[in-house]
Amino acid sequence: MVRRGLALILVVAALLAAMALKGALIALPAPPAGASDGFDANRAAARLARILGDERPHPVDSPANDAVRDRLIAEMHAVGLNPRITDDFACNGFARSRTVSCARVRNLVATIGPVQGRHLLLNAHYDSTFAGPGAGDDGIGVATLLETAALLRGRRLTRPVTFLFNEGEEMGLIGARAFMDRDPLADRVGLLVNLEARGVTGPAVMFETNRPNTAAIALYRAAVNRPLANSLTTDLYGLIPNSTDVTVFAERPWTILNFAIIGNETRYHSAGDNLAALDRRSLQHMGEQTLALTRAVAIAGATPSAGGARLYMDVLGRQLVVLPLAAGLALLGLLLAFFAVTSWRRAALQRPLAAIVTAFATAQVLAWLGQLVLGLVRSGDYWRAWPIVTTTAVYASAIAGILLALGLVARDSSIERLRAAYWLAFAALGAALAVIAPGGSIFFLAPPLAMALGIVASRRWPHTERIGAIIAILLLYITFGPALGLFEELMNGGPHFMFAPLGAVLVLPVLIELKPLIDRIPRIFLAAGAADLVLLGWLAAGLAPAYSADRQQQFTIDYVWDADARSGHWTVNNDGAPVPYVADWARIELPHSQRKRWATTAPSLPLPPPAAILVAQRAEAGGRRLTLRLAANGAETISLIAPPEAVLRAAGSAGFLQPFGRGDADDRWIARCVGRSCDGALIEIVAQGQAPIEFTIVGTRSGLPPAAAPLVRARPAHARPQYGTDSTVAYARLRL
Repeated sequence: MVRRGLALILVVAALLAAMALKGALIALPAPPAGASDGFDANRAAARLARILGDERPHPVDSPANDAVRDRLIAEMHAVGLNPRITDDFACNGFARSRTVSCARVRNLVATIGPVQGRHLLLNAHYDSTFAGPGAGDDGIGVATLLETAALLRGRRLTRPVTFLFNEGEEMGLIGARAFMDRDPLADRVGLLVNLEARGVTGPAVMFETNRPNTAAIALYRAAVNRPLANSLTTDLYGLIPNSTDVTVFAERPWTILNFAIIGNETRYHSAGDNLAALDRRSLQHMGEQTLALTRAVAIAGATPSAGGARLYMDVLGRQLVVLPLAAGLALLGLLLAFFAVTSWRRAALQRPLAAIVTAFATAQVLAWLGQLVLGLVRSGDYWRAWPIVTTTAVYASAIAGILLALGLVARDSSIERLRAAYWLAFAALGAALAVIAPGGSIFFLAPPLAMALGIVASRRWPHTERIGAIIAILLLYITFGPALGLFEELMNGGPHFMFAPLGAVLVLPVLIELKPLIDRIPRIFLAAGAADLVLLGWLAAGLAPAYSADRQQQFTIDYVWDADARSGHWTVNNDGAPVPYVADWARIELPHSQRKRWATTAPSLPLPPPAAILVAQRAEAGGRRLTLRLAANGAETISLIAPPEAVLRAAGSAGFLQPFGRGDADDRWIARCVGRSCDGALIEIVAQGQAPIEFTIVGTRSGLPPAAAPLVRARPAHARPQYGTDSTVAYARLRL
């Protein structure tokens, strides 16, 4: 019995190691060692270093961004581009958000190649947030475009290629809106490649296309040697509120390919998004794909024809598998029917299916309980420094749940019945996912097909069913495993217990094949071993450091002045962990943000809030239009916030009046202006009805008053501002 127990321990350890290493299945290309006519990340990074200079934040319409733009123009000239500079005070809104943002934006546009033809548009933004230098977001895109331009210099092109370096993406995709609405070149674009980042490491994922996607996928498949993409990401991306410039560009019937790196989000929108952290392999991967697409379109003259929808999935970043959506859904339906019939023919279906359902449910419950209990003793994002430890605890919980289900519920079920029941459940899961994200069905075809072929062949060669099961497990691991690794990166903020059933998808068929070993373990020892596995996994997560020099805690300090009440607060926006200050701190919601943060009373440091002077008002059908002149009073960002019960239709500037999106019922209405040009700018707001609205006008400027020095000094060693820099905020009420 000891030998059997040790064997099972080794199996569990191997499974946990496989789950930890699934993301490593994709090997990124290294930059070339010497001169090459191919993409060179080191050369591209050197240009980016010259552009970023001292690596200070350079938000839209700021002196720092003026300097970055000047250096970018110099680099554009050096690679053979002759930029045209546009200048617009533009605004943009979002379909699913009650926010309209405005700023003065200066886009840099350069075209090479013939005059005639539909343009290939290569797009990246050169502004950063207020919090960091943006080496990844979107320096990686800027560097990629410049290196691509340098490698195209002197080549005979079959169609025009336009390089767009836009400003204002970080504050609301404003540069993209200005290009779309004001630049006549937008009418001549046929294909777009957009480059973005939500981190500093990892592969460059092609995560979004236009719909239908046949032309985009055909081009991508033919051109790129190291593809990394799947049709599930586009469907899931459409369900979340995140956005890139493609959100604006998608209004046109262009063929679109959208790329991003997403590794180590803890540096995203922070001072950690710097050149030292930007992985040259990530830059190389993004650059190779962009250059390959550009050469295929502009030199080889590739013009893939349009068509319907396609399913697609890369295999270990080496090959892209593509098939028509209708064919994929039909195959999934056939597989579902096959395993339903097979399970029925093998009789006694209830217990195997009950065991499979119990395995998934128990995996989820144990992971949820583990994270719940650990959350009671550890506050904040305790997994940031070592996320792999927490995900391993989740998968240890999943394995424990599966062992309990197979050892207790399925004690008398044969491997053959459990195989059929698992793959029936797997196909049913794929069918359910296809209802909301049809692109996800691509992951539910090859593994069960291998299993089905093994079952059919076993009628003549009995051992082929086991061979089919092993092949199915391997196919599942090399396709679903890396995708799960990327999903872990995307959802790094948790809740991590949601990964448990996804991990169970990979682990359960392996343990089904090892059921004879599980059956030889006495139930009491199996249950005790499962409990130990859960405890050890979450104990490791509890002991791992929460933050590190590389992966720091989000910790932004603000001084907030209420001009009407004549009172001030210190606030800390972090992950919810207690702040290391001796004072009466409480979690509250302030008028300028719906996110709760730590706050305590601060000294009175009177600051003038921004002002909005009503210069015109006129009635419109069912409402009224207000024209306001803004006075910044030192603020870099001015926000006019209306309560949820108000109904605003649109906001913006002349020529860029943008409708408000749907939002949620409790969302506030926000009209925002960013940059120096907001001082004296005219902003229009269209409100429904004639009733007065009480706005909160908020001004934000980077930096803290001298009185904040003790707070800054006491900030934890491995903590830094993220998603916003340390700031001084002043607000007042305004009735209009």
